Amino acid sequence: MRELSREFQASAATVSAALSELTALGLVRAEPGRGTFVAERGRLAEPDYAWQSQALGPARVDADRASRLGGYGTPEHIPLSWGYLAPELLPHEELHRIGSRAAKNNRSWMMTPPAGSPELRRVLAAEYRVEPGDVLVVSGGQQGLVFAMRTLAEAGSTVITESPSYPGAILAAHSAGLTLASVPADSDGIIPERLADALERTRARVVYLQPGYANPTGAVLSPERRDRVLELAAAHGAFVLEDDWARHLGIDGRTPPPLITDDADGHVVTVTTLSKPASPGLRLGAVIARGPAGERLRASRTADDLCVAPMVQEIALSLLTSNAWPRHLKRLRAELAERRDALAAAIRQHLPSAHIQGTPSGGIHLWARLPHGSDTRQISADAYAAGVLVGDGRHFFVDEPPAPFLRFSYGAATPAQITEGIARLARTIT
Repeated sequence: MRELSREFQASAATVSAALSELTALGLVRAEPGRGTFVAERGRLAEPDYAWQSQALGPARVDADRASRLGGYGTPEHIPLSWGYLAPELLPHEELHRIGSRAAKNNRSWMMTPPAGSPELRRVLAAEYRVEPGDVLVVSGGQQGLVFAMRTLAEAGSTVITESPSYPGAILAAHSAGLTLASVPADSDGIIPERLADALERTRARVVYLQPGYANPTGAVLSPERRDRVLELAAAHGAFVLEDDWARHLGIDGRTPPPLITDDADGHVVTVTTLSKPASPGLRLGAVIARGPAGERLRASRTADDLCVAPMVQEIALSLLTSNAWPRHLKRLRAELAERRDALAAAIRQHLPSAHIQGTPSGGIHLWARLPHGSDTRQISADAYAAGVLVGDGRHFFVDEPPAPFLRFSYGAATPAQITEGIARLARTIT
């Protein structure tokens, strides 16, 4: 170490870090008590993975769609398509304080029941007007979707989804070995007449919906259609899988009540999450189901994992029952309103040919239709090269898109970034 420090005029800490990196690369090896030596550089035989494709069979999950769902870009990119909130919108101070306290609580280091801690289930159940026993705590909404689809539908059967829809739900269905059938939706949500036809044609027993502030359109299922959807579910003996991801992201007026609160006979199974309003790192959500469906979900939980990390559950419980939570939601509503309006104004100013499909009253996404013939694949690639992340509308459809669309998000960028990002996008298109 001393010799290397003298030779390269570097501190001992720098030399130590360099040796650690070389060790990680397999170029040197450390032998305690003797020193650090150059590792043997023998050439390994070229691996042959050809056998794996035959053993694995057809891929269930579209790798391209999956990569888009988790595409971060770089820190320099302006995030105009992203499913989580900017750091400055999150309750970090409260989470730091609560997390420190939770780490000192013995309950954070003990097992909880597989369905979740009784205290947390009571808090989650209250908002949905269900019994605590109907709540299953899971590691985020995405896990809840996969778990619910796999349990509610038999492999090889059909799941109906509104179109366009959340790409993560499409991935969840594929990973569960299910076939997808899409039904068009408009500004009032899924179209009941088309849903009735699809249920009759496919005999599907699961319908995936986002009744409140749908991703990507921001649509809210109208009261008349809520009633009709529940009637159709009852008539066909089907489940409605309600993705209630945006419950805490309302902007204008009251957030619509969960669909499960209008359901008396257990047709609605609801998935909710705290990762959106609280923190993407707080991987905690819940699946709410009643009757035999709920029993199956909770009984099969141990096949995946024994419980959500107790530390995460303790933090979530403390946050939801603190005075900081309602204050955070109030501040979040005002911040999202400002950013949504900035995005809509920037699109109207710099992209007048893009038609906004209704200004959302909640959520974090805005859906825009481009002129016929626009190549959204190329537009999103050019935007990326210009340092802007936008959502290629193709990825939100099960089948071919009926027109070119882009999804914009306003939760991850400041108003100034939003204006700059749309201006850059406009320059790449023109």
